[in-house]
Amino acid sequence: MTMNSPESLAALFQLATSAQSPAERVATAELMREVGLKCISFNGIPRTINCLNAFRASLPESVGAQLSRTPTRAPNPENITAISGRGQALWDSIYRPFETKLYNKLAESHPDLPVQILHSNYGALLSDPAGRTTGANAGRVLTSIVAVACLRAQTGVGPQVLSHVFGLRKSLEDGSWASDVESEGAVQWLASDAGNEWILTSVDEIVEAISQGTGSNFAPDRASKL
Repeated sequence: MTMNSPESLAALFQLATSAQSPAERVATAELMREVGLKCISFNGIPRTINCLNAFRASLPESVGAQLSRTPTRAPNPENITAISGRGQALWDSIYRPFETKLYNKLAESHPDLPVQILHSNYGALLSDPAGRTTGANAGRVLTSIVAVACLRAQTGVGPQVLSHVFGLRKSLEDGSWASDVESEGAVQWLASDAGNEWILTSVDEIVEAISQGTGSNFAPDRASKL
């Protein structure tokens, strides 16, 4: 989505679901939509709209017709406190022991900058809605991987790439990975030097392949390589 290449999502879905059952294909589409939605925090709204619109249009009707149409993130007087609490917990998990220092530093640029990031992004978007029975939860680990991948594919955001790499590692350290679908062994590897390098290298290879296919000069920010 960083490269605003909607057709790539359609190709990825076809590749990922080529051997899946009908039910599994629906579940994969739900998860891809959820990941795409979370990309708003790192890529912005316009690119996410373009990609999610094109992704939905590319799906077979047998899959698209079964996707959830029930919103799960709408705030109301009963859940607003819980949304902020989820956001604070995710923020603290990713940035500890610098969570307060980072919040205050952002506030020096604009007093509402950390407020917007914490409550509208980490709370309402990046943290998974509690008790959701429809849709697909991306989870703590995958959310960090999404952050690393989106930021790696951009330029000039090396510090943010690094902070989210460490945020991925902290999901193992603080146990926040435990409610995710990944096994402990998988999380241990993803949070290791080898796993981190695999994520970064994979993103670089995908960006390069898409760039060649579109004739774009877009290139990843290799200055952030670990």
